[in-house]
Amino acid sequence: MPAITSSNLANAIVKLVAADALPALMGNLVMGNLANRDFEPTLANAGDTVNVAIPPTLVANNIAEGGTVQTQNPNVGNAQIVLNTHAEATFQIPDVTKVIAVPDLLKLYMQPAVIALAERIERDLLGSYSQFTANTPVGTAGQSLSEATLEAAETALFEARVPASMQKYLVVDSGSYSTLRQIPRFSEYSSAGDAGLRTLVDGTVGKLKDFFVFRSQFISKTGSSPVNVHNLAFAKSAIGLVMRRLPQPLPGTGAIAEYAEFGNFGMRVVMTYQPNTLAQQFTVDVLYGTGILRNAFGVQVNS
Repeated sequence: MPAITSSNLANAIVKLVAADALPALMGNLVMGNLANRDFEPTLANAGDTVNVAIPPTLVANNIAEGGTVQTQNPNVGNAQIVLNTHAEATFQIPDVTKVIAVPDLLKLYMQPAVIALAERIERDLLGSYSQFTANTPVGTAGQSLSEATLEAAETALFEARVPASMQKYLVVDSGSYSTLRQIPRFSEYSSAGDAGLRTLVDGTVGKLKDFFVFRSQFISKTGSSPVNVHNLAFAKSAIGLVMRRLPQPLPGTGAIAEYAEFGNFGMRVVMTYQPNTLAQQFTVDVLYGTGILRNAFGVQVNS
């Protein structure tokens, strides 16, 4: 068994902080869990560009007896996502050894920092609503969502040839979510069966018109009279979230870093000593970028 030294104790503290950071981040993301993030978590720097290949479209030809095949020269599409956001949340712990003895203190410090990062990611993803221009927005500013509006959104994605096997999502604000819960055909057992009962008792909408429905506190809103709530309906491959590993601090600088990664989510936790305050400083940071991958696979849903 290796001896306990100040060096391996410091590394253990950073690993402990990192291990507690990621579950808190994942639990506070809505859009971040729905967006396409199937990208390698390699090392990168702020400002780097990630090229995302988009499959081409091919057509099926009828080959007559004795005929020849028709060679197609498809062009692979490309979407570029710039890693233009380096978000961080920093806090200090006066007596870091208490973190080891009392794990609940770690959550007390960590959760506000991680939640702040999660909120920043959510706002950026939801703020991309204006980039979905291929489909005509549905719904009207200042008017409640209706069954007809959901029907129009789903039809728009169907006409855009979103594969039937691909999950579709509808992310709305709290007011729109409340409206959907009160549509009689969706919220009563007599008309919607067990799904209506869950809506009535548990308060969860679940799935409507082939959309998995979620609510977020960070839906973009513009205007004043009336306020335009920019809800968003989309398929998973419509929008991308790319996170990249940040480099380790330079050796000998006194900083210790550890990574927390899961499912292409990644963040870095850096611990340094601040002599002015006689405290250990922790910085939780993440490098990421967001971008539209398939414009036709998303539609604005105004209310």
